[in-house]
Amino acid sequence: MKKILVVAMLLVTGITIAQINLTGVVKDTLGEPLEMANVLAINKATKKMASYGFTDSKGRYKLSLDKNSTYTVKVSYVGMKAVDVTIEVTNEDVVKDITLYTDNMLDEINIVSKMPVTIKGDTIIYNADSFKNGSERKLEDVLKKIPGVEVNEDGEIEVEGKKVEKVMVEGKDFFDGDSKLATKNIPSNAVDKIQVLRNYNDVNQLRGVQNSEDRVALNIKLKEGKKNFWFGDVKLGGGDASDDKSLYIVQPKLFYYSPKYSINFIGDLNNLGEAAFTRRDYFNFTGGFRAPSQNSGTNINLGNNSLGFLTIQNNRAKDINTKFGAANFSYSPKKTLDINGFAIFSNSIIESQINSSIDYVSTTTQTPPDEDTESTTRQRSDLGALKLSLSYKPNVNNQIDYDVIGKLSTETQDQGFLSSVVGNLSQYDRSNPYSVNQNLNYYYTLNETNIFALSAQHLLQNEDPFYNAIIEDIDNYEGTGNDLGLDSDQNVYNINQRKKVKSNQLDAKLDYWNVLNEKSNINLTFGTIYSKQNFDSDIFQFLDNGNIFNPTPTINDGLNSNDTEYTFTDYYLGLHYQFKTGIFTFTPGFTAHTYKAENTQQNLNFVDQFNRVLPDFNMRIQLKQSENITFTYRMQTEFTDVNQLARGIVLNGYNSIFAGNPELESAVSNNINLSYFNFNMFNYTNIYAFINYSNVVDRIRNQVDFEDGSVVGIRNPFNSGFADESLTGSFRISKSFRKLRASFRTTQNYSKFNQVVNENRAITKSYRQSYVPELRSNFREAPNFSIRYSYSINNTNQGTSSNKNFTNAPSIDFDAYIWKKVTFKTDYSYTFITNGDKVINEFDIWNASLAYRKNNDAKWEYEIRATNLLNTQARNNVNNSDFAFNLTQTFIQPRFISFRMIYQL
Repeated sequence: MKKILVVAMLLVTGITIAQINLTGVVKDTLGEPLEMANVLAINKATKKMASYGFTDSKGRYKLSLDKNSTYTVKVSYVGMKAVDVTIEVTNEDVVKDITLYTDNMLDEINIVSKMPVTIKGDTIIYNADSFKNGSERKLEDVLKKIPGVEVNEDGEIEVEGKKVEKVMVEGKDFFDGDSKLATKNIPSNAVDKIQVLRNYNDVNQLRGVQNSEDRVALNIKLKEGKKNFWFGDVKLGGGDASDDKSLYIVQPKLFYYSPKYSINFIGDLNNLGEAAFTRRDYFNFTGGFRAPSQNSGTNINLGNNSLGFLTIQNNRAKDINTKFGAANFSYSPKKTLDINGFAIFSNSIIESQINSSIDYVSTTTQTPPDEDTESTTRQRSDLGALKLSLSYKPNVNNQIDYDVIGKLSTETQDQGFLSSVVGNLSQYDRSNPYSVNQNLNYYYTLNETNIFALSAQHLLQNEDPFYNAIIEDIDNYEGTGNDLGLDSDQNVYNINQRKKVKSNQLDAKLDYWNVLNEKSNINLTFGTIYSKQNFDSDIFQFLDNGNIFNPTPTINDGLNSNDTEYTFTDYYLGLHYQFKTGIFTFTPGFTAHTYKAENTQQNLNFVDQFNRVLPDFNMRIQLKQSENITFTYRMQTEFTDVNQLARGIVLNGYNSIFAGNPELESAVSNNINLSYFNFNMFNYTNIYAFINYSNVVDRIRNQVDFEDGSVVGIRNPFNSGFADESLTGSFRISKSFRKLRASFRTTQNYSKFNQVVNENRAITKSYRQSYVPELRSNFREAPNFSIRYSYSINNTNQGTSSNKNFTNAPSIDFDAYIWKKVTFKTDYSYTFITNGDKVINEFDIWNASLAYRKNNDAKWEYEIRATNLLNTQARNNVNNSDFAFNLTQTFIQPRFISFRMIYQL
C-alpha cells in the first residue's frame, strides 16, 4: 500500500508542476463584472476539454492549463453573445480580460451543454462524463467524484450535508424513498447529467410560498442511446471462501425509459454478503411519505416493537445469504396523469457471532457486576413492500396526488447466549407485522394570490412480536425469577411473552396561502392528528411437564399482563407570515394546539388535556447566488407511545424488565439551528456548517433498579424534572486544486441527560468529536486514489464512572484504468481503538478487484474480486448505553475470492 501511495503522490507532483494559470476578468460593454459566467478551455490539438470554471462576484476567473499548448477559450453568459478566444500558453501564467456583448442565447446554451458544472437557480447540473475516467461502473462511482456530493457506505446520498430524499430518472421516481437502490444499481455508462435539485418541491403551486430549503432531490438524465431501449447488465459469478464454502452471485439489473413509461427490475441472489437491500433499509424505507404535521410542532411516536432483532450491515456477520427482487414502473397515459409504483421482496438468512464486554456504570453500592457475553444468532427475514402512486394535473391550477404503500414481513431470530453472570441461555423472537399507509394531497390555485392545499395521511399498523427465553442456570436467575413469580421447581426457566400492538393514525391539514405581493405571503393552517393504539401482552411459563403456568409477579403490584387503549387527539391552528427585504427572508409564526391524551387500563382511566402555543421562526440570508445563512427556532411538544404507558410487566430481553407509567405527560423541546452554505465555483470551494442546540423539559427517562449482584434491570419511565441538553456543531469544507480535491469535516456533540439508578439521580455527560481529512484525485488518464483519516474521541461521564476512548481509522482507495481495457481497484482500512494508554482493539480490512473489458462498448466484462484478503476474523466497536460501556467484537465473513461475468445490454 505504501508503494501505491508513493506512486500516486509522484503523479500528482508531476502533473501539478507541468501547469500554468490563465486568469482574467469577464465584463459587459459597460465595464460591469459578470458573476457566474461560464469559462471553458478546449485544447486545439486534442479537441478535449482542458479546464473549466466560473467567474466570481468581481467577474474574475482562473483556469489551470498545461504548458506549451494552444487553447480555444469559450466564454458565455445568459443573455450575452458567446465569445471564442485563442490563447497560446508557454511556460508563464497568462492574464486575459474578456468583454461580452448583449444577445444571442443560443451560443450560450451550446457551450453550457459542454460545461462540467452549471448552476441555474437552485439547480446544480453536473456533466457526468466530465468526472469519469473509465473505471466507474455504477452511479455511486460517479457521485463520489462530484464536489459537494457524498455517498456513505450504505449507498445513501448527501448533498451539502443534507440527505437526498428522492432520486428520479428522466423526471420519473426511482423507488421513491430510498437512494441506495439508485446508487448501487444504475449503470454509470447510462448517465449523461446529474441534476441536484436544492430547495426541492414537487408541487409547482407551492414553490414560491413553501419553505423547502431542507429538501434535496436528484434527477438523472440519460444518454440519448439509452432512451427507448432496454439497458443494464446481468452478473453471474462463483468462487470459494477460505473456509472451503462455495460462493455464488446472480444479479440481473434491467432498465427501460421512454417519454410515456419506464420499467426497472433489480434482482440479487448471493451468499457473498453483498446485500442489495437489508433489513435496516426495509424499516427505514418511507416510500417517499412525509407526515402533514411534521412542521406543526407536535411530535408523536408510535413506538417500535421489533424486540431484540439485530441490525446487520454488509460484512458484519459470519454468514449472509440474500435473495432480492424489486420492480419499479411509471406510466403516463396522457400528459395530465402519471401512475407509478414498485414492488419489493427480500429474503435473508444471517448468522452472526458477537462477543461483548460490558462495564456497568458505578452509581450506587449496588452496581451490577461487569458482564462478558458470547452470542450466536441465526436470523431469517422475509420482507415485502408494494406501493402505488397516482398524480393527476388536469390544469395548472389543480393537482391531486394519491399514494398507498403496504408492508408485510415475517421474521425469526434464534440466539444462543453465554453470560458470565447469568450462565447459558437462549432467546427466540418471532414477528409478523404489517402496515398500510395512505396519503392524499390536493392542491388548488384559485388565482395568483390565493392557494389551497389539503394533505391527509392514514396509517394502519399491526405488530405481534413473540418472545421466548430459556434460562438453563436458574440459580443465577433466582432473584429475577422470584420477581416475575416464576415456578423455580424446574430444571430450566422457560419464559414466554405474547404481545400485540395495533395502531391507527390519521394526520390531516388544510393550508391556505394569501400572496400579498412578490415578496410576502400569509399562510393559515388548520390541522388535526388522531391516533389510537391498543396494546395487549401477557407472560407465561412452560413447565418441565409441558403445562403452562401463569405467574404472578412479586413486583409491580402483581401485574404481568396488559390490556391498554391509548387515544391521542390534537387540533391546531397555525399562522405564518413570510416576507423578503433585500437579502433577508423572514418567516415568523406560531401554532395553537388543543391536546388530549387518554389511556385506559385495568379499569382505570388517565387523561392529560391542555392547550399550548408553539412559536417558530426562520430567517434566510441570501449573501450570493450560492451562499446563504439560515437561522431556525422551533418549539415542539413531544408525546410518547402506548408502550411507555402500559402498566403490566413487559420483557425486553433476559436482562431487561419494563413496566410503564400511565401518568406520563408530554415533554417540551426548544431547538435552535444556525447553518451556513457556500458553493464557490470560482475557487472550487464548497463549505457547509451548522450548529444546533436542543433543550428538552420533562423528557421521559427511565428509573432503573438493579438487585445486588444482578445484571437484570427493572425499568420504569418517568417525566424528568431536569432539562436534557444537547449541542451539536458540524463543519465541512472541500476545495479542488486542479485534479485534486481536499476535504475536511468535523462534528462536535455535547449532551447531558438525567436518569435514576437504584433511586439515585445520575447525570450523564457525553462529548463526542470526529475529524475526517481526505485527499481525492480525479485524473482522466492517470490512476486515481483517495486517502482518508478518520479520528474520533468519545468521552462519557456517567454517575461516578467515566470512559474515554479514541478511534483511529486511516484508509486508502486506489483505482486504475489501464490500456482502456483493465480496471484495477483496491481499498485498505486499518482501525485501532485506544483508551489513551494502550490499544484496546485493532483490525484491518483489504479488498481488491481486477476487471477486463475489451472497450467501453464491449458487451462482456470479466472480473476477479477478493474481499477480506487478510482474512480478518472480527470487527470491533466501542459504544455507550444509558447504564454501561460496551466493547463489542463482531465476527465477519472470511476471505472470499470470486470470479464474475457481466453482460451489458
